Amino acid sequence: MATHREIRLRNRPVHGLPGPEHLDLVRTERPVPAPGEVLVRNRWFAVSAALRTLIGGGVAGAPFPPVEPGDPLFGAAVGEVVSNASDGGPRPGELVSHWQGWREYACVPVGSCTPLGEDLPDPVAHLSQGWTAYAALTRGAEVRAGDTVLVTGGAGAVGTMAGQIARLLGAGRVIGSTGSPAKAERLVAELGYDAALVRGSDVPFAAQLAEAAPEGLDVILDTVGGEQLSAAVTAARPGARGVLVGALSGQLDPEGTGATARVELDSYPLVLKRISLRGFSPLDHPETEGEWRARFGDWLRGGSITFPHVRVAGMERAAEALREVMRGRHLGAVVVELV
Repeated sequence: MATHREIRLRNRPVHGLPGPEHLDLVRTERPVPAPGEVLVRNRWFAVSAALRTLIGGGVAGAPFPPVEPGDPLFGAAVGEVVSNASDGGPRPGELVSHWQGWREYACVPVGSCTPLGEDLPDPVAHLSQGWTAYAALTRGAEVRAGDTVLVTGGAGAVGTMAGQIARLLGAGRVIGSTGSPAKAERLVAELGYDAALVRGSDVPFAAQLAEAAPEGLDVILDTVGGEQLSAAVTAARPGARGVLVGALSGQLDPEGTGATARVELDSYPLVLKRISLRGFSPLDHPETEGEWRARFGDWLRGGSITFPHVRVAGMERAAEALREVMRGRHLGAVVVELV
C-alpha cells in the first residue's frame, strides 16, 4: 500500500496560539484520484497566519471552511502532476498550483488546479501573496502618481510585496509598519520603504505615523487593524482611500480565537475628510490574477521586484514553521519545501 504524510489538527488550543503540540504529522494511505481529478505530488506549500482563524473555528462568510480536529490543514501549494484520471486538464509532469498543501500528495479536481505556465521564472513565486497586494492597490485604492501610501504589517507576506508594488505603481512615499526594529531596518534597506514604524516601541504608533507622514496619507493598505488602522484614519488626507485585506491584530491575538478583530475608530475624520474604507478581496477582481502574473514575471526578470520568503525544508519542520509565522519571526512569506 502506497502511503504519504500529512499534517492534521489534533485539537484546538484552549488558550493562546496554536503550536506544534496541536498538530499531528500522520502517515496514511496515499489518496487515489477519482474521475475528474489529478494526483499531485506537492513540492512546496505556503505557511499562512490565516490558519489561526480556520483552526479557531473560522468566521461566517469566509471563503474557506474551518479546520476541524482530525482534518488535514490546507493552503496554497505547488506540485507536480503524477497522474490524471480525466480526459482533459494538466498532464503528468506539469507543475500546478492548488489549495491542498500540508500533505505530500493530493487529489485535486481538474478545475481547482492551475498550470503554472511560463509567466514566473521560479515556481515558488506562485506562492507569493502579491496578487492580493496588486489587486488592492490597483482596483481597491487605485494608487496614483505621488500618493503617500501606508502598508500596515509591512514585513508580512502581503506587506513585503505591497510596498514594492506601490512604488512601481508610482507612489511618491511608502511607509510600512512592523513589530521589530530589525524588520523595520530591512523594510527600508531592502524593500524600498521610505520609513518603517515599529509597533510597541516607546513612541506611540500615532506619533510615529505623524512624523513619517506629516502631510497625511492618501492610501491605506491595512493588513492589521487595531490601533494601526485607527491611527491611519486620523492621519489620512481628505479623500484618502483605505483597503482592508486582513486583520492580524485579532487573528494573532493570543487572548482571542482569531475570529474577531475589534477596532475603535473616530468617525468624524471619515465624514469630514470623505475618507473611504472598504473590505477587499482579490477574488472580487479575477481579471487581475493573469494581469498580476504577467507584470510580476516582467518585474522579477527585470530586477525591479523581489519575492521575500523563507524556505523551510521538510514536513517535519512545518508545524514549527507555523508557530514561527504566528509569532512574527520571519520577514516575508514562509514556504515549506518537500524533498
